[in-house]
Amino acid sequence: MSLKNDIELANTRAKLHRLEMRYEELRNDTSEDDHVRELTMRSLKGTINQFTEEIARYEAHQPVRREAARS
Repeated sequence: MSLKNDIELANTRAKLHRLEMRYEELRNDTSEDDHVRELTMRSLKGTINQFTEEIARYEAHQPVRREAARS
């Protein structure tokens, strides 16, 4: 997948934030089955890494945004 515009970038950042929050919840939750929790965390981490790479790739290919005309 490749981000195509700033709207997709914003949506991906929002999804990434939700995934990171869920990952932290699972890290601190000891009531879940250890094996299931570990598998879920591994899956979440893979998706977190993928979204992070997509965001970095998109931002790396954007032209430099200059500040408004300086005085």
